[in-house]
Amino acid sequence: MRVHPYRLAGESVTIKVPERVDDLREFRTWWTAHAAAGTLIGFDTETTGLAWTDRIRLVQFGDTHTAWVIPIELGGPFRAAAIEALSKLPRLVAHNLAFDALKVDTEFGIKLEDLYPRAQDSRVAAHLLDSRHDYEGGVGLSLKPLSAWYVDPASPDTQNDLTKVFNSMGLTKENGWARIALSHDVYELYAGLDALLVARLLPKLLERYKAEGLRSALLPYEHRIALVCAKLQRTGMLIDPAYTKGLVGRLADEKKRFSDVAARFGVASVNSPDQVSAALLGMGERLTERTDSGALSVAKEVLLPLADLDQDWKRLGMREPNPLADAVLRAKRAGKWSTSYAEAMLDNRDHFDRIHPKINPMGAITARASHSDPAMAQLPSHGWEVRRCVVAEEGSVYFSVDQQAVELRVLAALSQESRMIRAIASGADLHGFAAEMMYGEGYDKGQRTLAKIAGLGTAYQGGAATLAKQTGQEVAVMRDTLQRYGRAFPGIKRWARKLQRQALAEGCTMTTVIGRRLHLDRDKLYKGVAYACQSTARDTMGQALITMDDQGLTPYLTMWVHDEVVGTAPKREAADVAQACADAMKMTLLGVPLDTDAEVYGPSWADGYGLPEEWAYAA
Repeated sequence: MRVHPYRLAGESVTIKVPERVDDLREFRTWWTAHAAAGTLIGFDTETTGLAWTDRIRLVQFGDTHTAWVIPIELGGPFRAAAIEALSKLPRLVAHNLAFDALKVDTEFGIKLEDLYPRAQDSRVAAHLLDSRHDYEGGVGLSLKPLSAWYVDPASPDTQNDLTKVFNSMGLTKENGWARIALSHDVYELYAGLDALLVARLLPKLLERYKAEGLRSALLPYEHRIALVCAKLQRTGMLIDPAYTKGLVGRLADEKKRFSDVAARFGVASVNSPDQVSAALLGMGERLTERTDSGALSVAKEVLLPLADLDQDWKRLGMREPNPLADAVLRAKRAGKWSTSYAEAMLDNRDHFDRIHPKINPMGAITARASHSDPAMAQLPSHGWEVRRCVVAEEGSVYFSVDQQAVELRVLAALSQESRMIRAIASGADLHGFAAEMMYGEGYDKGQRTLAKIAGLGTAYQGGAATLAKQTGQEVAVMRDTLQRYGRAFPGIKRWARKLQRQALAEGCTMTTVIGRRLHLDRDKLYKGVAYACQSTARDTMGQALITMDDQGLTPYLTMWVHDEVVGTAPKREAADVAQACADAMKMTLLGVPLDTDAEVYGPSWADGYGLPEEWAYAA
């Protein structure tokens, strides 16, 4: 038995690492006593990396004073000991529970459905207390800064120590986890301390949570959403490797083609801001945005309006597209699509050609979900090329269910703007209704577009300058548009002002309708409207996920993307399954109906996005 003594918060703690099978007897005596007493036990895993296909090397368990690091790689008895403890301990806590729970599900056979009812995630409580990262003014959401704040100010940053060890061995963060010796002192100390820290952290978080009077029901609510998201990640998405490999090649050709167009305007590299800005200025374009370093910005949000494109790459019809801006955007997009999506899918697939994108259900300050490996939620809303990589199982088809105009419906519900609520109740086209209120019955297509931009900009607090950058319009035009929108729907401005006053009175915090507390910067209280809308829209989908799970629909789902879920079902059942999901997602928010659209696509996710017939998938 290797033993590492340490001091934590002024107290002696011990990290034990079994070396022989006989050492496991003491471990079993320790955890069975805690199981009988109902002690909260921290647990964690160390793996060969962060990919779905990486394997577990260590499993750690810890109370507040003793941690056990079980070296799974030593063989069957060590693996069996960890599995038995994880299967029977009644109260567990982990930080970022989904990662460890999915690992023990796929490798140890301890299903999510068995583990989650016995476990808690300290990150959930931390996010509900203060959703800001440390660099945003909060305590932080990672285990180390949280432990330094709540457990021990001198809490060691063993991850930095481990990185130094990797570097001294000629290893990197990418390969060090797999190649460091199983019995390395720093590795074992790092592993054991995490279990000790999380066992001490959760009670501190819950104590603070109760003291601050936050809504207790949010804890099990978020825990349940996290379980549903973990189930979706476990299911994953089937890809078509042949098409995906071909897409990598086609994207390389596309990148070269548009890079060649840019070269005709004197831009040798589309990734050179200096070259791009100089060429655009030479073409007579006016650039005003600057980077933090003071250079002229040619970021995506600057180039899109110059190319007469909106955020979804659709033509705005506001100006003649600049060919250089268009070429730079398309060349860079082709490169991103290749590395971030097509190549990432091929690299991250399992042995069954399935990818398992990670869903962080509380990824943003507002608790809006984020996605990674690959980030499927960031795909453009109209593109079929990347979505064609994702296909249904033989005999099944893809379907989609989304909430209708959820941003404006949530805005109407929260502000109780009577005109907007009446329009929703009558089934009116909200953007057309707004355009009529702003410009009269004879409004044109461009004015409807402006009304749509003003509505979404109001919901997410995009000011005149921001919207001007996005659309290519003059700031004065967008200022007038927003003023017209404000006059058309005066209830929104009254609500926004009330929201800011309340936030200021409550120490620059606000509470959403579900009881979630969000922190605001004193000089940016106007963001409260965007926070309220985004967070509330997210929570309507969170409740929808729980309802679908209760109704046994989760096995059909493969991804949650903001206000939409997608999934697969046998072709003969797909319409019924999609409708069942749509019914589960329908709800009323403060008297405003949140309606849904269900659509059955075809054998590929791309069938709902204008997939040309020649690219159709045949299983």
